[in-house]
Amino acid sequence: MYQLRGVTKRYSRGKKTVDALAGVDLTIEDGGRLVIQGPTGGGKSTLLQMLGGLDRPTRGSVEFDGVDLAQLPEARLTKVRAESIGFVFQSFNLIPTLTAQENVETALVPLGLKGAARRERAAEALGSVGLGERLGHVPGELSGGQQQRVAIARALVKRPKVLLADEPTGNLDESMRDEIMELLEGLWKEHGLTFIMVTHDSSIARRAPRLATIRKGRVTITENAAA
Repeated sequence: MYQLRGVTKRYSRGKKTVDALAGVDLTIEDGGRLVIQGPTGGGKSTLLQMLGGLDRPTRGSVEFDGVDLAQLPEARLTKVRAESIGFVFQSFNLIPTLTAQENVETALVPLGLKGAARRERAAEALGSVGLGERLGHVPGELSGGQQQRVAIARALVKRPKVLLADEPTGNLDESMRDEIMELLEGLWKEHGLTFIMVTHDSSIARRAPRLATIRKGRVTITENAAA
């Protein structure tokens, strides 16, 4: 699925140059589950952006199914993201004036699906996250946990190969955090996704079979046989 070789991402901060990632080598198997953890500013979100084709490395290669995302023209990279990669963020990123169903449908527009097909797929996706009765509600009429479920449905409606989640439980209380994690873990198994998540929550990290810890741009992998 993913093969990263020598991935370095360098930023300029005033007169200083900072390596958010410093020569990262990483393999992620098809259908695998990986949690990324580390201190603030350590490179977690930068690594996730590389995996999602949202940013390009200064040096190195990010191969996805044998294709180097770092070298793709922007139009092809946009197509890969639209077809193969679903994103879930801490802040939900829902459009406040659209209903839950319409928010989910937005992920299908780049795929060229017509209105009826989009509506059917969106309703199915919302049903799979327990919101089949909330299709017509706008985000302001939903709880934080329900909004995150809409965001998860939006990520999954295009039937991606990969689900990338950046602090998906960061805005939720403990009980809702556990509900959302159980949902994500269940969907990972059900759909055979490759699931990669950034979190600061150690209790979540301990549930993952594989943990990537980033410090000063370098990655250490820990296997958790008990997960």
